Amino acid sequence: MKIITFLCLSLLSFTVFASEPQFVTINGHAMEYQDQGQGKVTLLLEAGGSAGLADWEPVYNELAKTYRTIRYSRLGNGNSAPIRKNYSSEEYADEALALLEALKVGGPVVYVAHSYGAYIARVFAARYPQRVAALMLIEPASEHDVAIMRAINPEQAEKEIAQVKLDDMENGMSNQYLDFWAKRPLPDYPQLGDIPVTVIASVKTYDDPPLLFFTDEARTMWGQLHKDWAESFPQGRAVLTDKSYHFPQRDEPELVVAEVHRLVKRLTATSP
Repeated sequence: MKIITFLCLSLLSFTVFASEPQFVTINGHAMEYQDQGQGKVTLLLEAGGSAGLADWEPVYNELAKTYRTIRYSRLGNGNSAPIRKNYSSEEYADEALALLEALKVGGPVVYVAHSYGAYIARVFAARYPQRVAALMLIEPASEHDVAIMRAINPEQAEKEIAQVKLDDMENGMSNQYLDFWAKRPLPDYPQLGDIPVTVIASVKTYDDPPLLFFTDEARTMWGQLHKDWAESFPQGRAVLTDKSYHFPQRDEPELVVAEVHRLVKRLTATSP
């Protein structure tokens, strides 16, 4: 791993009460982050595909009242360096670790991830198990998502999948495009270990589904997929919501905050 350096001398006096996003150099590039709050528990917030730290705005300040809460924009996203490359989840996980080391986070974190960020969180937890105390995945992208469409209508699914791939490239998913669409197996239990896990998944239906993936049948299958995955963990919990679509942290911030508190309570109850 390349040497991590702070961008400016002022960051050498960094405190956990920073109120504005700052920058740190990770692997030679400027990474945007915000580190706020204090407490025995540290949260690491991982945004979804092509998203930056702003995706956590509706819940960030509330979480930071209770925990040290770190959010950041992966390189190529948000206000981080606009680099373009074909990233793997492993590379993103290594950069997340580099950020934690730069911010002198020594102990394990509660890793909270949205959408494609779940790919990174799962890989991180398997790669660096000593650095993850608990895991929360919010509307997590899954390597099995296209299987739902194919199970409903294989021919139509292939046409829709081809179009979604094109849309992803146009909409800024280029950095994680190959990783996301490889649909390779990701770490599951027991690779991730016996840790507290919460999954929040949307089963809200659409009046006019734009794709097979958003039909009522697919929404039910999506919820079941995540329920089964979460409950494969001895300390797993699934939360299915019909009040928000893909962004519960925006549409139901109170739910997300409550579930983070609940996850931390489960964690501290089992800690020695």
